[in-house]
Amino acid sequence: MNNETLIIAEAGVNHNGDLATALKLVDVAVDAGADIVKFQTFKAKNLVTESAVMAEYQKRNLGEEQSQLNMLKKLELSYDDHYVLIEHCRKRNIRFLSTAFDFESLAFLETLNMGQWKVPSGEITNLPYLEIIGRRGEPVIVSTGMADFDEVQAAIKVLTGVGLPLEKITVLHCNTDYPTQMSDVNLRAMKTLGERLNVSFGYSDHTMGIEVPIAATALGAKVIEKHFTLDRNAAGPDHKASLEPAELKAMVEAIRNINQALGRSEKRPTDSELKNRAVARKSLVAKKAIKAGEVFTSENLTTRRPGSGVSPMRWYEFIGQKSSRDYQENELIHD
Repeated sequence: MNNETLIIAEAGVNHNGDLATALKLVDVAVDAGADIVKFQTFKAKNLVTESAVMAEYQKRNLGEEQSQLNMLKKLELSYDDHYVLIEHCRKRNIRFLSTAFDFESLAFLETLNMGQWKVPSGEITNLPYLEIIGRRGEPVIVSTGMADFDEVQAAIKVLTGVGLPLEKITVLHCNTDYPTQMSDVNLRAMKTLGERLNVSFGYSDHTMGIEVPIAATALGAKVIEKHFTLDRNAAGPDHKASLEPAELKAMVEAIRNINQALGRSEKRPTDSELKNRAVARKSLVAKKAIKAGEVFTSENLTTRRPGSGVSPMRWYEFIGQKSSRDYQENELIHD
């Protein structure tokens, strides 16, 4: 059984609109061992109106209040920047992915042939957006922050309604608060989504630290997405809920370890532990000297290491039977 978890290192907008920083983020994702490095593609003017206000977490993380439009303008990457990033990802052997937040950006990403799509939480109720992605027929990962089950189900119906097979859909449980408090994670909902919708499931994490993505992996997450940054103290809306490079690497290593540890559903001894059987288990042993013809009893039999003799599970096969030979004290009993 393949328990490998796809790890998406979410660079997002933590480049603060600077291509050089974005390229460094690619390098960090590579060094950490992530499978995909993901960015966000948008034109601020197409994404929000001038009257749109910042989210509370954005005000809190930035320490100031301004319009979403002004904030987002500073976080845009140009289309030309995308080509540079894609080429750098190719050279560093990591998959490039970006999320579109408006229709123009969606059309642009279609030209990049990424081979996979990511629907952000904020677009889960955007029917025409979902239809465009679904018609591509390529694998789709859907984040479900801020949504209830019925909304997630409705989004899946839109995707499948335009021909996307269920087996190409992965839903990510998510809480859209940056950072997410542990009491708000509700990680059990992740499996509920997968089981009730009959789709692959995973987790997009906005908590501080790495323990929740690790727990999600142990619960069967096939995809883990986590924001990362070069510096958690940098200015920007998402840095404070992001991992720094060493933390991202530690998370990836832990997830890979969990993937190995999950193993198979069958309970059986591994090759590495079979050699310890005789050392750790016990055998039937003469508790004291026993003469041929003497009856085996709990007074003259006991169990002691090594386990290379008769298994103590056969205790009652011997109790009450006569010994066929002499035994010295501590000698293993034979059939």
